[in-house]
Amino acid sequence: MPVETIRWSGHSLRIIDQTQLPTKLVYLDCHDVDALWHAIKTLKVRGAPALGIAAAFGVILGVQTFKGGDTAVFIRFVGKVCDHLATSRPTAVNLFHALTQMRGLAEKNPHLSVDALKAVLFSEALTIYEEDLAVCRAMGDHGAKLVKNGMTLMTVCNAGGLATGDFGTALGVMYAAQAAGKKFKVYALETRPLLQGARLTAWELQKNKIDVTLICDNMAASVMKNKGVDMIFTGADRITANGDTANKIGTYMLAILARYHKVPFYVVAPRTTFDLKMKTGACIPIEERSADEVRNFAGRLTAPKDVAVFNPAFDVTPHELISGIVTEYGIIRRPERASVASLGRSAGHSQTGRKPYKKNILKVL
Repeated sequence: MPVETIRWSGHSLRIIDQTQLPTKLVYLDCHDVDALWHAIKTLKVRGAPALGIAAAFGVILGVQTFKGGDTAVFIRFVGKVCDHLATSRPTAVNLFHALTQMRGLAEKNPHLSVDALKAVLFSEALTIYEEDLAVCRAMGDHGAKLVKNGMTLMTVCNAGGLATGDFGTALGVMYAAQAAGKKFKVYALETRPLLQGARLTAWELQKNKIDVTLICDNMAASVMKNKGVDMIFTGADRITANGDTANKIGTYMLAILARYHKVPFYVVAPRTTFDLKMKTGACIPIEERSADEVRNFAGRLTAPKDVAVFNPAFDVTPHELISGIVTEYGIIRRPERASVASLGRSAGHSQTGRKPYKKNILKVL
């Protein structure tokens, strides 16, 4: 395992405080739902799959405080906890899917006692976590088949173990390729303004002895032209029914550059990142964050303190620019509405509940 991002520890959720990396590896224990909400909001825990896991265990943190034996009241309480967690960040759909699962499970079991329902919810949260471990490995195995010995790869932001419960999405492909004995080089974009590529991806890949070179975001075109980039892998925070994909700001730019330089561009994401009720990327809510994240760099003011700032955390890459989407079920080639819909049919995808994970049920399209 590259790094253990999340662990349930007794009555609290232990996470890596990712704002402390790469200089310090600090673990943070969240003992209540408000502490976890703040950790999500301030990016102490981040990455779409990891946010789904955190949300599920956040419900457990919340219901630990419930006193009394009235199941109907308890179910309403679960709903309030879910509503609260849903206000933390708006773009990563995994968070909302996990909350929908937890809320739906409570509502479907009004015949259980409060204690029994708490146990069922905890079991579901644990299953969401354990399923992510298997899903990460499956995505890695599928994606690793694309990587050839001697290739030069590129990635943006952090889509590794820090963004999931285990192997990662985009970086999981690299870990699986490494495990298969393949040698390759990776260019990691620093990913301004919060430097997830510099602080997290470079740290992860170096820690796991993968040949990584860090570059500034505005070097990507030059590196593609002069260094012979063979393939790009990114993660995703939400994928709509037509294959449009929201990911960290800068991903859209990278996809455009990849098209011009004829570099295959792959998104790596589990089915929980697909939002099949949302028709196109134009519908995706894009989080806007504090202006101070742009005005400051490493704790120092780098711009006029009152200058206007536009700071979207994500952008949307149109499906036409995506060579394929690597999922736990296989690779969706040239994603568009029909091929993405096939994932839903094959995987038994549901917006309101998890279906059992079955490996390799989606044929490579």
